[in-house]
Amino acid sequence: MAYVLPGFFGRAPWKNEDIAGFGVMWELAGKPANWLTPQLLGQVNGFDALVPYWLGALAIRCLPFIDPAFAVRIPFIALLTLSLFATWYAIYYLARSPQAQPVAFAFGGEAEPVDYARAIADAGLLALMACLGLAQLSHETTPALAQLGFTALTFYAMAASPYRAAAVISGPAIGLVVGLAGLAMSGAPTLAVLLGAGGAAVEWMHMRWGKLRLFAESDDTIRRGRSLGWVWLIGAVTLLVGLLAFGLDLWRWRIELPGSDTQTALKDWQKLGRLLLWFTWPAWPLALWTLYRWRRQLASRHVALPLWFAAVAIAATLTTSASDRSLLLSLPAFAALAAFALPTLKRSVASLIDWFTLLFFTGCALIIWVVWIAMQTGVPRQPAANVAKLAPGFEPSFSWLAFGFAVFATLAWTWLVKWRASAQRAALWKSLVLPAGGATLCWLLLMTLWLPLLDYARSNAPISRQIAHLVDKKSCVEIYGVGSAQAAALQYHGGLDLRQTTTFENCAYLIVDNNAQASLSQAVNLPDWAFKATVHRPSDKNENLLLYKRVRFAAAPAAS
Repeated sequence: MAYVLPGFFGRAPWKNEDIAGFGVMWELAGKPANWLTPQLLGQVNGFDALVPYWLGALAIRCLPFIDPAFAVRIPFIALLTLSLFATWYAIYYLARSPQAQPVAFAFGGEAEPVDYARAIADAGLLALMACLGLAQLSHETTPALAQLGFTALTFYAMAASPYRAAAVISGPAIGLVVGLAGLAMSGAPTLAVLLGAGGAAVEWMHMRWGKLRLFAESDDTIRRGRSLGWVWLIGAVTLLVGLLAFGLDLWRWRIELPGSDTQTALKDWQKLGRLLLWFTWPAWPLALWTLYRWRRQLASRHVALPLWFAAVAIAATLTTSASDRSLLLSLPAFAALAAFALPTLKRSVASLIDWFTLLFFTGCALIIWVVWIAMQTGVPRQPAANVAKLAPGFEPSFSWLAFGFAVFATLAWTWLVKWRASAQRAALWKSLVLPAGGATLCWLLLMTLWLPLLDYARSNAPISRQIAHLVDKKSCVEIYGVGSAQAAALQYHGGLDLRQTTTFENCAYLIVDNNAQASLSQAVNLPDWAFKATVHRPSDKNENLLLYKRVRFAAAPAAS
């Protein structure tokens, strides 16, 4: 709850994908005719997705008494929770594999298989929560979060397949169908097909070379028959999902390789490399250690399955423009690989992780508190001056509720550090407690102490309200060159009735994005309009909107 709920409450939609996704859901809720083509003012959003927009639109229609911006977040809260639960169960079933179990001692005393699997799953969940790239993207109402939820559900279904018969309606079978179909209908049909094909291949290797005796079954024929059934089921579901995406026209060519010239390509690869390093931290060093220590068992399902999921997501990251949102899908697999590194991790390495995490997150928390105090009191001067420079016009406010949660989280972090440093039973997941706790602490502090500042800086509300004060709300407003995010903000925050300039309208006002001004004469008759004002975004001087007022109305077309 401390990780999932902060970020969904008490804020306006943020730019750009967050507010754009909300705008599409809001319009879809009022225009069910666009059910198969979700759009905003005739503009198709960057994600060719269906399910995420359906969920948001249904939430708005089913909860008319709640603010639409919050109503759409309810299904996405469930999707983030699903991602965490599905990842835990996926790692749990992978750890149940005999190849993943610890070697039995000569005189007994080793961990019970179920207890060991639970400890590994706990470690994997902590590793997932500790990943730095998960925090922001998992708290936005975008198709990326839906893709994460359905990817984790597919991961669970394939991990748990050896423990259920393919012919039985069970959790893994339902998860497989819902996961692959949901992933394809959330804008990632290619990933769904690749994950399905790779899962079938892993299951086939499991059937041919796996040494499994589940539930005390010694009959090899039963095991092979169960595995063969899953190979056929995964293959059939993957084929049907591909046909479904084709029928709904969801296939798109999105491959974008790094720049053509050497210098541009080098910069692009460096940018992608930095993204991989920080986005998946601290899971990626542990994942590499797992691959090294288990290098002779790479075909084992507890290594092969997460490795394939991570490889597909990384390939999508390197070949698409939405690199960070593609890399988000690799985090459950990275967490699984990181968890299997802990049984072979040396004590010195675990201590190094603890000390680095302690210093890093304690320092981050201290900075958050110091800047917040500077915003409230003006002391220290330099942080207060920096805030005033970066967010001109921002007026800080104080909330006892937010302050109470922040104090409680800080005290909990102090207790957690004390617990980790004290003498206690050596739990297998102890090395990931501080990374996960520190990530949760900093995210909660940001979403309480800094939330008004972040809301002001990342929201389109200030510029939308400025424009709303300059126009007559009874008149419609034409837009030109305005993106989906800005249009949604003008509708939600400004309450404006927007129209595209491509249609014949006689609106009294026209809003133009500054970057589209050069081609404005091709879209409208400029003598009909008089320039009125340039509205600046307070926290970004490069984001400007131009406001025009009509001085001459065109004659209405003759009736046919």
